[in-house]
Amino acid sequence: MSEEQKLGVEESQQSSDYDASNITVLEGLEAVRKRPGMYIGSTDGRGLHHCVYEAVDNSVDEALAGFCDEVTVLIHKDNSISVEDNGRGIPVEHHSQYNMSTLTVVLTKLHAGGKFDKNSYKVSGGLHGVGVSCVNALSEEFIAEVHRDGFEYKQTFSKGNPTSEVIKIGPSEKRGTKVSFKPDMTIFETDDFQFKTLSSRLRELAFLNKGLTINVLDERTDEKHNFFYEGGIASFVEYLNETKNSFHDVIYLEKEADNSVVQVAFQYNDTYSEQVFSFVNNINTVDGGTHLVGFRTALNRIMNKYLGQLKIGKDVVRLTNDDTKEGLVAVISVKIPEPQFEGQTKSKLGNSSVRPLVDHAVAETLSTFFEENPNIAKQILDKAVNAYKARDAARRARELTRRKGALDGLSLPGKLADCSNKDPAESEIFIVEGDSAGGSAKMGRNRENQAILPLRGKILNVEKARLAKILGSEQITNILTALGCGVGEEFNIEKTRYHKIIIMADSDVDGSHIATLILTFFYRYLKPLIDAGYVYIAQSPLYLVKKGKSKHYALNDAEKAEILANLGVSEGQVHVQRYKGLGEMNADELWETTMSPDNRVLKKIIVEDVVEADRLFTILMGDVVEDRRKFIVENASLVTDLDL
Repeated sequence: MSEEQKLGVEESQQSSDYDASNITVLEGLEAVRKRPGMYIGSTDGRGLHHCVYEAVDNSVDEALAGFCDEVTVLIHKDNSISVEDNGRGIPVEHHSQYNMSTLTVVLTKLHAGGKFDKNSYKVSGGLHGVGVSCVNALSEEFIAEVHRDGFEYKQTFSKGNPTSEVIKIGPSEKRGTKVSFKPDMTIFETDDFQFKTLSSRLRELAFLNKGLTINVLDERTDEKHNFFYEGGIASFVEYLNETKNSFHDVIYLEKEADNSVVQVAFQYNDTYSEQVFSFVNNINTVDGGTHLVGFRTALNRIMNKYLGQLKIGKDVVRLTNDDTKEGLVAVISVKIPEPQFEGQTKSKLGNSSVRPLVDHAVAETLSTFFEENPNIAKQILDKAVNAYKARDAARRARELTRRKGALDGLSLPGKLADCSNKDPAESEIFIVEGDSAGGSAKMGRNRENQAILPLRGKILNVEKARLAKILGSEQITNILTALGCGVGEEFNIEKTRYHKIIIMADSDVDGSHIATLILTFFYRYLKPLIDAGYVYIAQSPLYLVKKGKSKHYALNDAEKAEILANLGVSEGQVHVQRYKGLGEMNADELWETTMSPDNRVLKKIIVEDVVEADRLFTILMGDVVEDRRKFIVENASLVTDLDL
């Protein structure tokens, strides 16, 4: 038998092993429990919180339809959640197709609900229509309480299966739906709901739905918020600009056409960064889409038109997005009947009809504003022209840097001790404060996959500078050259030379300040590296505790006290050394405590609340001293290891 014949027989045998018996059909909500990540993204903290958002989305859809004006979210002491609204209440009558209560259908069948009926909801949010039934499937206990048509109804579930019939409790003057659930810990990695994380999304929803009150209360800590914004997204922009110096009042527009609603609010401030958020049916489209393209197109066209009329910027050929976005804060929100998204994550809107709607509305509103406010128009255009000139200067600075590197025969900064491994996924770089600490790090590192870049002193505060000035800083250009990913128009995350970028600074106030300066640079100019999970902060010990031949390291006072308690001794019986900086550690100590993957503690930088992160960087690193003083006063009590 030839080799080809043998291969054919083997393939035939393999095919016969794969038949109808290999096909598994998961009924009802079994698929959700089998592959939860497909429905809620993950089973970690993010997926856990997504369950709350799914329940809240049902209530917000009632608000969008005009039947609900208040939603309340409770985090209970046992880490269960309740979401209650004053909407119409989920229908409870018999459903002929499934021969059960409609309430049971909604909570146990995927893709069941009013969102698929245009007469029930003209627009709706939620994730792929799977909604609260997925939450039910992933809950150890789930309780639905409905107030409707003068009565209260109740049904209980466990892991997606009904544990009771729909019970008619009795008369009720209320209306609406309340769902309560406790996560199934055989599915989730954690049941620790974060009040701040939930508050961030709920505050956002309140901004996007003016007139809707959203309450959130954490019974574990008694923390609470009551979100209500009569101005809607105009109030959102005011909130985003609260810590900045704005040029003018918020420009707001709202237009209805073709069963769609377009809302845009924007305002310019004197900073050098932009904040633009786009939403479709309350879904944050982080990758933009046709609504964002329509906004930017109109903004550029009208600003270029008035640039000529007001005779500003004679040397400017044409303003681009990079010029008109400096200091811009904007929120674009569209509500449309049938949104089409690119990809499964709903991160980018694809409806082509939305672009001209937004474009026309923004162009008309901005033209009127410029006509009625020529002085403000000139101020905004002057800022865009300065951005154009700075961008041109930054381009020349990058070209000069490249030419210098080519002439010198150097492509990497001289102080960089690179690693031998060239695979970015296996390589890490320590950005180290100080030459002495850098020297110890170079001696103690694993040369195979650990690179060291020492920095001298505090780097430039990029919050107060344009890119052209930033590129004139030797420390920042050293960081950029070492990373290899570029910056601004030339940024390319695929060229990043290390997938672990570790900021290593002293454990004192100065070290924290330096780490914050570096983080500000990454957040403002290299944020995709943070979003990709590449940026970390090393945790170096503050104390060394010795008893005889045993050594113990403590990151802070609390750990030191715990070590002493475990040793059963007072301080007089042991030697306690407080490190004033990384430079006091020899190479072996630095490796053992801060650099070795076996022992080290790294803090991964994750931005869960973009709005609050931006506000914090502005407060800490911006020009408004009063906001910074207030922040320090409010948070001083949280500092436990202050070294004066």
